[in-house]
Amino acid sequence: MKIIFKTFIILFLFANISCKAQQMVQTPNDIYKLKANEEQFLDKPLKNLLKEIKPEIQSAFGVKTPKDYPCYFMFSFSSSNELKQRMIEGKFKGLYVYVKEPVDEWDNGKRSQETELEWTKKDVEKYGSFTVIKIQVIDQTKD
Repeated sequence: MKIIFKTFIILFLFANISCKAQQMVQTPNDIYKLKANEEQFLDKPLKNLLKEIKPEIQSAFGVKTPKDYPCYFMFSFSSSNELKQRMIEGKFKGLYVYVKEPVDEWDNGKRSQETELEWTKKDVEKYGSFTVIKIQVIDQTKD
């Protein structure tokens, strides 16, 4: 009886460990999976979507739009300097996440130029509760 009980516990632990959910985005090229599974994130907090991204988001910016249009964040896996250079060249890939709430920090100059495009844990805390309404991937790296 003890052997059966021990075997059951070991099998249960093994099954539990191996069933852990894997994040949807394992590499930057996987961001298309977020768009393909967009319905899973709509009308949910931004933090839910961010949990599905394994590579570190290194840079981002938020855009406040006119009243009748949704605000959005553009996320990138490149450093802020790399992102600036790629945007100048017109060759960048970005994950655009549209949200219901207004994003005004970037437009009002509240962020310094040094940290303007950096995405931090404070940003996740501050914007994590924003409601996702659309996901878009823009890839201008292809010729």
